[in-house]
Amino acid sequence: MRLIVAVVGKPKHASLGAAIREYEERARRYWPLHVVEVKDEPVRAANTTVARQREGERLSTAIGNARIVACEVGGRCMSSEEFADWVQRLREAATDVAFVIGGAYGLADDLSKRATARVSFSTWTLPHELARLVLAEQLYRAGTILRGEPYHK
Repeated sequence: MRLIVAVVGKPKHASLGAAIREYEERARRYWPLHVVEVKDEPVRAANTTVARQREGERLSTAIGNARIVACEVGGRCMSSEEFADWVQRLREAATDVAFVIGGAYGLADDLSKRATARVSFSTWTLPHELARLVLAEQLYRAGTILRGEPYHK
């Protein structure tokens, strides 16, 4: 079983990209983590629906048959401890799980509908790069919680 973090686009800000990479590397100490970045779609004539659809197709191809967890507003909010237990149960199911984060205009409707679970990192709308950082940090934190390590206080 792999945990896949599938995202639209690469981080545009160097410092944010460095923080994301740092926490993704830390999370790999605890989880078989695979990160997939797909190309973001340029928006022409303000057609955000088409952009989301095309990005969704790229994400869908990248994750294959993995179980989809949509990271989006309106998803389930959990404490760090609840998240750690939940991810551990996902891992025990012995199937690939893809945490999918849409681009600047959100997640494609078809991916959202295919998701077996939805999580939200806040009641606020977060930029997709910041959502990726939060997910990476929480995956790292979940590993430390499950091993009883002192990072989570």
